[in-house]
Amino acid sequence: MAGSSHGHTPAAWTGVIIAFIGFCVAGAFMVMAQPVGFWAGMGIVILGGVVGGIMRTMGMGQPKSNHPVHQLTGDREPARAEG
Repeated sequence: MAGSSHGHTPAAWTGVIIAFIGFCVAGAFMVMAQPVGFWAGMGIVILGGVVGGIMRTMGMGQPKSNHPVHQLTGDREPARAEG
């Protein structure tokens, strides 16, 4: 995926950073045995996905038509393994 610039957009970075913060919050509250804080952290994780999706629809993500993998293969069928 490194050669395809997968995820190198503001939408992807923002969504992942928010979700990572939520994961850290949920993990900390899980260790402290505080269920309300854990679920608040899980809500932040979901918020990261929502924010990333909204930013993608606003044009801050990578459109599928410009994805390098689609440019290389075009509209061809995938190669089948012979056996």
